[in-house]
Amino acid sequence: MKIGTPLSPGATRVMLLGSGELGKEVIIALQRLGVEVIAVDRYANAPGHQVAHRAHVIDMTDGAALRALVEFERPQLIVPEIEALSTATLADIERDGLATVVPVARATQLTMNREGIRRLAAEELGLPTSGYAFAESLEQIQAAIDAGIGYPCIVKPVMSSSGKGQSLIEGPADVAKAWDYARSGGRVDSGRVIVEAMINFDYEITLLTVRARNAEGNIETTFCAPVGHIQKNGDYVESWQPQAMSETALQKSRDIARAVTDNLGGCGLFGVELFIAGDEVWFSEVSPRPHDTGMVTMVTQWQNEFELHARAILGLPVDTTLRNPGASAVIYGAMDATGISFDAVEQALAVPRTDLRLFGKPEAFERRRMGVALAYGDDVEDSRARARQAAGLVRPVAAG
Repeated sequence: MKIGTPLSPGATRVMLLGSGELGKEVIIALQRLGVEVIAVDRYANAPGHQVAHRAHVIDMTDGAALRALVEFERPQLIVPEIEALSTATLADIERDGLATVVPVARATQLTMNREGIRRLAAEELGLPTSGYAFAESLEQIQAAIDAGIGYPCIVKPVMSSSGKGQSLIEGPADVAKAWDYARSGGRVDSGRVIVEAMINFDYEITLLTVRARNAEGNIETTFCAPVGHIQKNGDYVESWQPQAMSETALQKSRDIARAVTDNLGGCGLFGVELFIAGDEVWFSEVSPRPHDTGMVTMVTQWQNEFELHARAILGLPVDTTLRNPGASAVIYGAMDATGISFDAVEQALAVPRTDLRLFGKPEAFERRRMGVALAYGDDVEDSRARARQAAGLVRPVAAG
């Protein structure tokens, strides 16, 4: 792989579609390798905009606007970092040879839509998943529940992520509210939801799976140590690495992750979410990009998930070695306001073996993730306690 000089005719140019906190770290990793980076998002001054060589604001679901920007910037690689995209346009761009879509356009299309990836995993690959059905109305949700999904169950928009539009249905009184929230809270309102049966799992993990070229130039799959996490309302609040699990469950997890990512193809890092109960494993979802729970790797691995993604998409060697146990804990906005500040940062960083990432999002919401505390320690529990302590000390305050 030859890498040019940024802002020169021979530059290696990468365009990120979506420039939030995860995209920001990918940009930093790419720039450390001498790549010229163009950051795109739906709003101005997104976290990735603040560190990229150039920034653009467009509606990425507008295919014409997206293609026009690609033709203007002429990146060699396009790295989707969110789901709200015109994936059909990305497929056309890839087909026409304008740029390489990471990992491939088909992977972006399948994983943007929960229906596509669930049918691939369960119906084509025969992997274990929760019971599920798709619905396009309140009546169809109720029919799916009555036909065997049962209570409690989960309703999610087919086009969404990070818990947006997701609800737990515990009884008939919750169905209408879940339908309304799925329509209003998803990334894209397709009018279609997935209804999932609950699995009595012991814990859930993200298995960060990397497809990268080895010394012989062949694509090889490697795995990071499993990341454990806690979610509330579909969004993660804590993660840690490594998650203790049996060798049998770990091998099953790797087999499932390999089967899914081999089918999707291309190079890059994938976040594969799995449910675990004893030695049993169920596939949940996959993201063809760094995962929010994987932010913990910034204090646990020699190469964090963002560096692994950057290296893999550039055709460079990767190393998924765990350095030490660690944990992350989310810092929320705690208010709906613009240009907030953060108080007591010095107290948080006085907690031994901790670090912070404050994302620089221009607008805060009550439950918007505005930063994370990171901690490492002698074991996972020590690390989790330090991360929670540091996160709890940071106080978002209104500007002024």
